[in-house]
Amino acid sequence: MPTFAAIDIGSNSSRLKIASVSQHKLKTLHEDREVTRLGESVFQTGMISPEAMANTIKALRRFHKATQLHVVDKVRVVATSAMRDARNAGAFIEWVKSSTGWNVEVISGLEEGRLIHLGVVTHEPGAKGRCLLIDLGGGSCEVTLSESGLIKEMVSLPLGAVRLQQEFLQRDPPMPEDLDRMKQYIERELQRGERKLGKPHVPLVIATSGTAAALAEASVATAAKLAVRKTLPRAGTVKFVRFKPQVASTEDVRRLANKLVKMTNAEREAVPGIGPKRSEIIIGGAEVYACLLERFQLKGFRYSALGLRDGMLAQMLGEVDLRAEVHRKIETERWAGVLAVCKRYGIDQKKAEPVRVHALQLFDSLAKVHELPAEYRLWLQSAAMMQEVGKFMSHQGHHRHTQYIIANSEIFGFSPEQRLIVAAIARYLGKSRPDPMDRPMRTIPIAEHVRIERAVVLLRLAVALNQDRASAVVGLKTRVYPKRVFLDIVPGRGGAELEYWAVKKESAYFREVFRRELLVEVA
Repeated sequence: MPTFAAIDIGSNSSRLKIASVSQHKLKTLHEDREVTRLGESVFQTGMISPEAMANTIKALRRFHKATQLHVVDKVRVVATSAMRDARNAGAFIEWVKSSTGWNVEVISGLEEGRLIHLGVVTHEPGAKGRCLLIDLGGGSCEVTLSESGLIKEMVSLPLGAVRLQQEFLQRDPPMPEDLDRMKQYIERELQRGERKLGKPHVPLVIATSGTAAALAEASVATAAKLAVRKTLPRAGTVKFVRFKPQVASTEDVRRLANKLVKMTNAEREAVPGIGPKRSEIIIGGAEVYACLLERFQLKGFRYSALGLRDGMLAQMLGEVDLRAEVHRKIETERWAGVLAVCKRYGIDQKKAEPVRVHALQLFDSLAKVHELPAEYRLWLQSAAMMQEVGKFMSHQGHHRHTQYIIANSEIFGFSPEQRLIVAAIARYLGKSRPDPMDRPMRTIPIAEHVRIERAVVLLRLAVALNQDRASAVVGLKTRVYPKRVFLDIVPGRGGAELEYWAVKKESAYFREVFRRELLVEVA
């Protein structure tokens, strides 16, 4: 029963969640959180301050002790908006490595939104229908339109609570001109979001993170006071009114946002649900929520305590437990991401599909020969589908362009390292061969180099089997022996002469990599 730990280094807070796997599901063992304000100076100077680094390292060392106490099998550490923006992010990553041994993965805004979505739809009741997810953190705000548990549209906006506080609200209480500038900035960014999302007519809006929690509790408390006043009879007795503690209406959020801007920090601290720390950054976050709900014509939101770390844990579960429900969801999400890249760069999927099918057939039938891990099955078929995206830029040298596009594209479900592996597999289909000193290979762990070379051979064979695309696709039969592999080509309507010639050209490279003869015959 493996145990996982997810660590989210945010612009405002650092969070830890440890969970074990029980009956294909996750069981929470431990949680921790520390307000470290890593992004406080980043949004003004572009640099993480030494104090913020030290505070975060202190929290991470505490998290490290917790992972040791719970004997965690796998730890994933991600950083978000502040680290994306900071010019000295590399120095902080090295400090974390030397202090804990952990490698920090700086994820994009869209990958952050995808993981949050994965965590919410995996655990939150009602999130499997059509809904809108809002996560407003310290540096950014991710808004996701979801339907049937799948992402339909997503936008990441630079509207984090710490970012807005540092850039616009330096005085307490804020001056009217500062508020006006902040509101104009918020409206501009929300207009950009609206162009992508439109007016999402959804029955459910789910909001996550600390700002949403504070607004939900504070708006409910404010509404309760108003309701109690209205229900006070002349005799002085009080009628108790029931409220949903995790739901906030648009009207209540707007009322609260207007109220908070007139308060000092000490007064905001006293508002139920806000308290110290959050009171310093709540004004910008409240205004974003109020404007967003109004612009998209939403009735309000339901708060969820789930977040990025829950998505990270769900991802780790799906990658090791093939029977878990989340595994199927991740695979569906990944493949949708691959097809989106193909569509963006004009790939004819009907022509790419036979290459993918042959690549998978070779992967499955030659498993004893290549001995690649199971995840390479997806990496190989992804490379097969995207291996010609470089032609969008230029037919000449398109393999180099393909590698660059795949490595730098946002493909849902693929980590940066996984994209690099897929990109390298698709890169070496021309005259060049994988070399540890090549730029595409230098950024990939040495342990993956041999695996990539073996996957490259399989993909080269699959491409060779699809030379004459005007004719029917050829069939394929394989026979594996200790010192040789027989590959029987079954001709299509147009024969198999070109395919036979192309596959024979790959036999020398096959022998070099697998130490077996490749014998090609036409059945």
